[in-house]
Amino acid sequence: MISLSQLRAFLEVARLGSVQEASEALVISQPAVSAALAALQRTVGVRLTERDGRKIRLTEAGRTYEAYGRRMLALLAEAERRAREVNEASATRLRLTAVTTAAEHLVPRLLQAFRERQPQVAVELDVGNHVYVWDRLRHWEADLVIGGRPPSDLAATILATRPHEMIVIAPAGERYSQLPLGEATWLVREAGSGTRVVTEQCFASIGIDPPRLTITSNGAINACVRAGLGYSLVSRDGVESDLRNGAVQQIATPFTPLERRWHLVGPQGREIRRGVEDFVEFATAFGGFVAAPLRLGT
Repeated sequence: MISLSQLRAFLEVARLGSVQEASEALVISQPAVSAALAALQRTVGVRLTERDGRKIRLTEAGRTYEAYGRRMLALLAEAERRAREVNEASATRLRLTAVTTAAEHLVPRLLQAFRERQPQVAVELDVGNHVYVWDRLRHWEADLVIGGRPPSDLAATILATRPHEMIVIAPAGERYSQLPLGEATWLVREAGSGTRVVTEQCFASIGIDPPRLTITSNGAINACVRAGLGYSLVSRDGVESDLRNGAVQQIATPFTPLERRWHLVGPQGREIRRGVEDFVEFATAFGGFVAAPLRLGT
């Protein structure tokens, strides 16, 4: 019989690639982690991990087991939440995950207004790039995601969408407005970011390969543009005040403005809980979202 302690130990080793780091995360001894990992593999009957120098990596079977393991823990956590919600009739919870751009420019106002109208819903907000948020939804670790369009292989339901526009900004000053696009330094998000993907597609569309400076925060990118470090492709929602006060300027390009959409997405095959319904109803009534259910995946 597999125990929860064995499963948690395995998932932490899988996440961190180290027995020592897993033991520190779980606040148990290294021998206890090693024993749990060995017992789990004996029960499953196949090797789930293997040595890779000083690190531990998953075998192909281990990667498959990890996906199911994460879902098992997510289901147990959801069962606990649902039991509490039934027992505490007025209490509901929502695990909301958002891509960084939406979390910085859209979600704060949305959540503030939602909390005013639905104070009984306890919201947990998790933030990451688009690879991270869809991984959370895929493994049932999020109830709703706000991001770009979900991957076509993800079993998900698009519940609503909201338009937003992407533009190129540059530091204030005439010399920046005259700089050729291919010669300017571009401030870009990290690999795994949806904005980074779109930026690279724009470069390819006009055949340029400019110098790039990778920055993992939208707020830092905006500050660096203000400081004169270069151009960037950003959501207009995040720079309206800078544009109004002249701290940055919008640059005309062959590929902008880009009309994009935020998507409010839930997983398929799971019960839609009351907190989720409350947020979707609010987003479509007051948050500028338009209901547009579209099923993806199988």
